[in-house]
Amino acid sequence: MLQYDKLSLNIPDTTKPRVVIIGGGFGGMNLVKSLRDMDMQVVLFDKQNYNGFWPLLYQVATAGLEPDAISEPFRKMFDGYDDFHFRMVRVNKIDPASKTVTTLIGDLTYDYLVIASGSKSNFFGNKEIEKYAFPLKTVPEALDVRSQFLQCFEQASITDPEDRQSLLNFVIAGAGPTGVEMAGSLAEMRKNVLPSDYPGLDFTQMNIYLVEGLGKVLPPMSDEAGKKAQSYLESLGVNIRLNTLVESYDGTTVTFKGGEQIKTQTLVWSAGVTGALIDGLPEASVERGRILVDPINQVQGLKDVFAIGDIALMKLEKYPKGHPGVAQPAIQQAQHLAKNIRRMRKNEKTEPFEYFDKGSLAIVGRMKAVADLPGNMTLGGFFAWMAWLFVHIWYLVGFRSKLIVFSNWMYRLFTYERGTRIIIRPYVRKDDKAGQEFVVKNQMS
Repeated sequence: MLQYDKLSLNIPDTTKPRVVIIGGGFGGMNLVKSLRDMDMQVVLFDKQNYNGFWPLLYQVATAGLEPDAISEPFRKMFDGYDDFHFRMVRVNKIDPASKTVTTLIGDLTYDYLVIASGSKSNFFGNKEIEKYAFPLKTVPEALDVRSQFLQCFEQASITDPEDRQSLLNFVIAGAGPTGVEMAGSLAEMRKNVLPSDYPGLDFTQMNIYLVEGLGKVLPPMSDEAGKKAQSYLESLGVNIRLNTLVESYDGTTVTFKGGEQIKTQTLVWSAGVTGALIDGLPEASVERGRILVDPINQVQGLKDVFAIGDIALMKLEKYPKGHPGVAQPAIQQAQHLAKNIRRMRKNEKTEPFEYFDKGSLAIVGRMKAVADLPGNMTLGGFFAWMAWLFVHIWYLVGFRSKLIVFSNWMYRLFTYERGTRIIIRPYVRKDDKAGQEFVVKNQMS
């Protein structure tokens, strides 16, 4: 048995300036890359040992890709990086006064601290929804969603018709890019894949509900993009409910504000995110679940402590609510912060961050996508779909991931197949004792 009291961070002492980075997402990963040619010790903390391309999590959830196709181990990414140290450990708190980071297995001092801990699902204080809904922010959560989808179809095939409908109703809360892409992918499975897998099921009875509290699909994008996406989804048979809020979910019934109810075993929650905060930050430095930063991404009220990406709230005239929670702000802030750290070390004047908006993309289905491009231009259909494919292949980490994802997509384009319809680990809720017993008995040799 592992003895946690005998573990330590085992980071070598150094006379170099030490940069500690909390979180290895788009921001943290690109900051490590950008600091590589500086004479500094770089330490990265993350709860998992890999970087994931989170915009493609929905494809893991809908059996389009395996997790390793969108993930790359940190140790492989930064192999040969002089004086770089990765530790798979959770950061419990920070102490800006002593410049110390506290983890489960020890403390570490820093010269510069960068918080790039990203975001987590926001359930808006609703504990019942948090308990029973399926979030989609991590690879394990995507695998849970995939298992749940496939288990619903398997169970529906052996369930009496009068009890089958709740297994074939799927509700997705939140019509942002994740919700739209999830709904479109599930609708294409219903049309092209599932009928041949389950010939005994009538998939005209499978209902996909996309629920949005605001009055449009894709609220972060333009009205034109939202209308195009809604039209594409409706052509795929997705039932869209706008201006509709989920009030409760008990694991079997979704209740909307207004009283309408839908029986379902599956509620996918993509209705909002909040920052993954770290203990030890002053209250004045936090607003609406994000860390307030100045134009160089330094945490307001603190010295040598920075925040980048989704966790950072930089209020500017153009972005009064902060930058959008997508990959590009995190990547650009990381690259800019590395330049400013270099300037600080040389006692040069730092420069404010300026975000270059490269546009927004969302895929709806086969050859159906929408794109908001610089210059207030909106594309839809095939050309937006091609742009989406190119951008996502381009930003995947590692040649192997690019090759795997590209070959998978080309295979699916010509065959309509999804080759990962495997229940690797059955999903059973912790409070479902009968379900746990059934899984155990069913798997006994």
